[in-house]
Amino acid sequence: MTQRIDRSDREWRELLTEEEYRVGVKEGTERAFTPGNYNDEKRAGTYHCKGCDTPLWSSEHKFDSGTGWPSYWQPITPGAVATKTDFKMIIPRTECHCATCGLHMGHVFKDGPPPTGERWCINGIVLDFRPAE
Repeated sequence: MTQRIDRSDREWRELLTEEEYRVGVKEGTERAFTPGNYNDEKRAGTYHCKGCDTPLWSSEHKFDSGTGWPSYWQPITPGAVATKTDFKMIIPRTECHCATCGLHMGHVFKDGPPPTGERWCINGIVLDFRPAE
């Protein structure tokens, strides 16, 4: 089990850009189809949390959802990503965070492909991609 990392607001502001902070710490959402958000990334590799460098997503689980955000049918390992209910919209949604540092990743929906039927819709701005060697 990975040890939890807790950061103060000041530490987050020093680590992240203003937009990364808005999305990751304040639980915002980047615009769909934002250039550089990894939606169009096709190479094999691993997507790491920008807040703590924990590997969270694999290209093996990535699919094109057509939504404009990188989407995965499961996290890289069980327990890498934590969830909670988000009541910010009219209908409750399942929000996901990095289980290590708590950085907001996005939401998970039940309209994804087999084998899980899940669509983990992730803000690419809070990820760092590492191509496979």
